[in-house]
Amino acid sequence: MLNSVTDCEEGEGGPNSQGDGNPKESSPFINSSTSDAEKSQQYDGKNMALFEEEMDTSPMVSSLLSTLANYSNLPTGSKEHEEAENEEGARPSKKPIKAPQLGTLMGVYLPCIQNIFGVILFLRMTWMVGIGGVFGSFIIVFMCCSTTMLTAISMSAIATNGVVPAGGSYYMISRSLGPEFGGAVGICFYLGTTFAGAMYILGCIEILLIYIVPQAAIFKLEGLEGPEAEAALLNNMRVYGTIVLSFMALVVFVGVKYVNKLALVFLACVILSILAVYAGVIKTAIEPPVFPVCILGNRTLVSKGYDVCAKVIERDNETVTTKLWRSFCDSEYLNATCDEYFTNNNVTEIQGIPGVTSGILAENLFGYYLDKGAILEKRGFASVMDPDSPVTSSNRYVLADITSFFTLLVGIYFPSVTGIMAGSNRSGDLRDAQKSIPIGTIAAITTTSTVYMSCVVLFGACIEGVVLRDKFGEGVSGNLVIGTLAWPSPWVIVFGSFFSTCGAGLQSLTGAPRLLQAISRDGIIPFLRVFGHGKANGEPTWALLLTAGICEIGIIIASLDAVAPILSMFFLMCYMFVNLACALQTLLRTPNWRPRFKFYHWALSFLGMSLCLSLMFICSWYYAIVAMGIATCIYKYIEFCGAEKEWGDGIRGISLSAARFALMRLEEGPPHTKNWRPQILVLVSVDAEQNVEQPRMLSLTNQLKAGKGLTIVGTAVEGTFLDNYAQAQKADQSLRKLMETEKVKGFSQVVISSNLRDGTSHLIQVGGLGGLKHNTVLVSWPRNWKQPEDHQRFRDFIEVVRETTVASMALLVPKNIGSYPSNGERFTEGHIDVWWIVHDGGMLMLLPFLLRQHKVWRKCKMRIFTVAQMDDNSIQMKKDLITFLYHLRLDAEVEVVEMHDGDISAYTYEKTLMMEQRTQILKQMHLTKNEMEREIQSITDSSRGSIRRKNPSTLRAQQSTEEAASVAEKPEEEVQLIHNKNASPTPTSPTSPTAPAGGTASLDTGAQKAWTDKGKSLAAGAAAHPEAAKDLFNMKPEWENLNQSNVRRMNTALRLNEVITKKSKEAKLVLLNMPGPPRNRMGDENYMEFLEVLTEGLNRVLLVRGGGREVITIYS
Repeated sequence: MLNSVTDCEEGEGGPNSQGDGNPKESSPFINSSTSDAEKSQQYDGKNMALFEEEMDTSPMVSSLLSTLANYSNLPTGSKEHEEAENEEGARPSKKPIKAPQLGTLMGVYLPCIQNIFGVILFLRMTWMVGIGGVFGSFIIVFMCCSTTMLTAISMSAIATNGVVPAGGSYYMISRSLGPEFGGAVGICFYLGTTFAGAMYILGCIEILLIYIVPQAAIFKLEGLEGPEAEAALLNNMRVYGTIVLSFMALVVFVGVKYVNKLALVFLACVILSILAVYAGVIKTAIEPPVFPVCILGNRTLVSKGYDVCAKVIERDNETVTTKLWRSFCDSEYLNATCDEYFTNNNVTEIQGIPGVTSGILAENLFGYYLDKGAILEKRGFASVMDPDSPVTSSNRYVLADITSFFTLLVGIYFPSVTGIMAGSNRSGDLRDAQKSIPIGTIAAITTTSTVYMSCVVLFGACIEGVVLRDKFGEGVSGNLVIGTLAWPSPWVIVFGSFFSTCGAGLQSLTGAPRLLQAISRDGIIPFLRVFGHGKANGEPTWALLLTAGICEIGIIIASLDAVAPILSMFFLMCYMFVNLACALQTLLRTPNWRPRFKFYHWALSFLGMSLCLSLMFICSWYYAIVAMGIATCIYKYIEFCGAEKEWGDGIRGISLSAARFALMRLEEGPPHTKNWRPQILVLVSVDAEQNVEQPRMLSLTNQLKAGKGLTIVGTAVEGTFLDNYAQAQKADQSLRKLMETEKVKGFSQVVISSNLRDGTSHLIQVGGLGGLKHNTVLVSWPRNWKQPEDHQRFRDFIEVVRETTVASMALLVPKNIGSYPSNGERFTEGHIDVWWIVHDGGMLMLLPFLLRQHKVWRKCKMRIFTVAQMDDNSIQMKKDLITFLYHLRLDAEVEVVEMHDGDISAYTYEKTLMMEQRTQILKQMHLTKNEMEREIQSITDSSRGSIRRKNPSTLRAQQSTEEAASVAEKPEEEVQLIHNKNASPTPTSPTSPTAPAGGTASLDTGAQKAWTDKGKSLAAGAAAHPEAAKDLFNMKPEWENLNQSNVRRMNTALRLNEVITKKSKEAKLVLLNMPGPPRNRMGDENYMEFLEVLTEGLNRVLLVRGGGREVITIYS
């Protein structure tokens, strides 16, 4: 039946009607639309001066209470109760609206009665009892009525938990389960209501063409048999159904008020018809009506095929054949050749309605299911027939028009118990909705359920089985079967059911467009927004056109028995989610869940939900799958494309509970290696306008994550929380916007701190929650770190490296981040090169695999390079590495690069000298100008003095390479390749935030330029003639004073850079082990210089430090 929203009035769509993400509260609450002048008057002259600062956001309790007391639940149509009244208040004049006056009887009980009773009761109830038997039909009715009763209990709890504006089940589900579920179920409810309109129109046409004016058929049925007759009947339904649908749509378009006024007339027709049936049942106990049925053998004959129920009659002492004889024989004479079955069996006339006291109930107790085209047979009657002979003259018998089975009956019957939400749809018109809806709805369901169950028993007790199974009354002179039982005349039922189906169809075409308009104006389904508009008075014109178009689909199906299961699916899905909403709210115990209706329980709601789901698949499993598919598609569409809504729904509560449970589980221990994935904290910096300075950091994050795992994008704002909160909010919005643009799924986090160093440290320490914490930090390489003004930036960077090492987190440092590809770029070829120098737990292996899952890097091939020392067997290393990659299931090319020991070149010494001189000059940045000049002069003098020293010490090449090899062999030094724990510290000065832009940069770049060519030529000479290395210190005596540890590190960086540049110059990305920072803070500048030298000449470099645990495994 129809869940009518007929009386819903539309509200005009304001800005929020298109899906404002921040719905406003109505005027009695905080942040209302009260003017500042009115607020100031509330505080003037009162003892409330202490709260003057808060009067902009918090109203006084006295004004709040008076507003709440005057708040009335006016009919709002599709307008939500959250939408502020300030749009309406801006209008110059508003018509006074009468307060709602409807009580329980007129507002809920009678509308529900009218919507529940309908076409199925009059056209299919008797047939269902005949086919399914009294016992089977009673089970069907009880199951369906139990479902609606449990749903009504859940609905009553939701409807009494605050104000429910008109909008009925859509409003309740969407506000309880969220916009995704609300939109999906709202559309299903709309489709159910629309197909209900089609079902009512088909019922109306069936009554008209079969029982009232059969001669009006355009496609004549006379002389047609089997499929031809069925096709003619369906074509008549299609033609007349389309005409009636067009007429009804025109009536709804012209004047809905007339439909509403006629509602009481339609209700009177329904009640009068049901009373006529009960009166007829009582009369059968006293005087059964005469409705003879003619039986040949045990087969029921079509009444229009005979005039007298006999083969021959005596007329004037002469035996005369009847019309029945002529139907089965080739002539009217007694010696004619007749049908074999006709010849072998006698004709019997029985009473179609033997009466309630006849004991026929026992015969009708069990089901009698038929195949399509089967002949209706009388139980207990003898029949003589040859089982091998075919059935002839089948058009003379009453035949089953469809194959019947139990689940079909459920699908056809269920629409007769829908309509339970008519009361909640009219909640805007009720004087006390929270009292009327539960009482009226449950009373209506009780009444209708009692009527249905008693009808099942009474029909089985009063009417002959073959008449009950005669769907169209062909055996009782074309009468409506339920009409044969009615008193005083069958026409009471015929006309009563005709007008009630017409009225129900009109109400469907009135209610469905308004429901669609309410969904459209919510703005949760973008492509439906056009249907939120209508005529100037708010009538939903476009929605009416769509409704009529969908309704025409049902008309084209043309079979009432085929349309009924379709709308059963949509209504059952709607009721299922009403039960789910109540159960979730009860189990989650949200603070706002305080229904006035107390007679509910989550177990009842789950039982109702289970019944709905079971009935869906009982009715038709394929329709159920299609309906669920439609709902799922709408759900996902709203999830991805719909407007964001915060309605305080239960799904948010489920998410919180599930998140808490999952977080508690994650606390139980660290993840297994097989489950490890980088949970990334992305540290970005923002400019003065709070915009992100390195947007490509988020592009790289997206390429690494592909939407999986945890991503936190964090930044620090310098200042105090009280003064800089607005800037932090702006930075957070900037992060969110960029994350949305780059399609990074994760969370943003902004920390306000007195300095950026501490802010970054706080993010590393407190990011995440419980077991859902980051295990990897992604931070960009500090640009221009050699410039004095950026001196603090590189120190902050090194502190991040140290903190991640202490916290056992992995660290990723992309260098030249501006050259990294955006998410829209595609590499059609190229390589991702991995330089695996020390073992980091497998991070270097895992990262290229993750990157290649993304479409940007998918076409790139992976190459792995490892470095072999003098004593290593490079051939065996390559074999072992290939085997290792095979077990890891990674496809990559493998190459082992041999680095032979050699002399430390003059270029290495010169690079080290420039580095140490620069360090010394940076130390002076906080000194006065005179002190700085003296310090530089002393450095120059010490360099000149070293020239005059005799017999400068020499550095043997073999000795240096042995030391370098020993460094590489130490396990502790595998992680920190460059740092030597025995190295003598190089004195450096503490950091100064303000540094003069002096000659630091010019010194560095000048020396670099002057010594590059010379140093390389010296290196070449030393390689060609080993004895030439002994003369290096004679050329540059100050080299002798250099820290030898720094020299070895610089040598390693230069030689590795030379090899990497040679092999991976054209690679799209180079992944490289990142050396660890020095343990003390005296060599931070040197550390940055080593990294700069190591990556010089490479376009895209990703420096990687492992977190101290294995992240990839060969085991399954």
